[in-house]
Amino acid sequence: MINTIIFDAEGVVIDTEPMWDKSQKEFIGRRGLTYDRKKIKHLISGKSLVDGIKIMQKEYGFRGNPKKLAKERKIIIKKLFKSQLKFVVGFKDFHQKIKKRYKTCIATSMDKELLRIVDKRLKLLQLFNNQVFSIGEIRSVSKPNPDIFLYAANKLNSKPEDCLVIEDSPNGIEAAKRAGMRCIALTTTYSKDKLIKADLIVDSYSQIDLNKF
Repeated sequence: MINTIIFDAEGVVIDTEPMWDKSQKEFIGRRGLTYDRKKIKHLISGKSLVDGIKIMQKEYGFRGNPKKLAKERKIIIKKLFKSQLKFVVGFKDFHQKIKKRYKTCIATSMDKELLRIVDKRLKLLQLFNNQVFSIGEIRSVSKPNPDIFLYAANKLNSKPEDCLVIEDSPNGIEAAKRAGMRCIALTTTYSKDKLIKADLIVDSYSQIDLNKF
């Protein structure tokens, strides 16, 4: 029986994906290359900044120290975060309805420094009773590894089979399934054909019927 709902952060709670597209375009453009969203987006979603760089290097063929390049990526996205952050449409109403019936938390691949910027603007820690977990707490192991979801479940004293994950990316869905959890996918970032491994695919929070679980 589902008693715990685990939210990914980006594209699920906070509407950051358009900002990431802008930052990726700028980062790739600095190297005389063109950002191909269809080619790269689904590969790097749910990954740490460093892992994302490694994937882009493999796909585009540019060189450099991944850690140094990740810092460059972070500088670009920080500027956007500080001015354009907002919640995904429908999230706050949905969370308000469920928070008394279910244990809730955030489990994200977001860099801790970026997460602090988000919290300062949107008060995520207050909203989730301090239950906000990032891969920085588990040696930066990125999705689709299930570690962050299993860590979050353990922190909430929940069994994996009693957890429902809300995600927006293929890597996140794969991580949830590997963790032995059920998963709802929002089409906030990807089309339905990229999210087919989820138990339920919806276009908005208003379409989520938890009675099905």
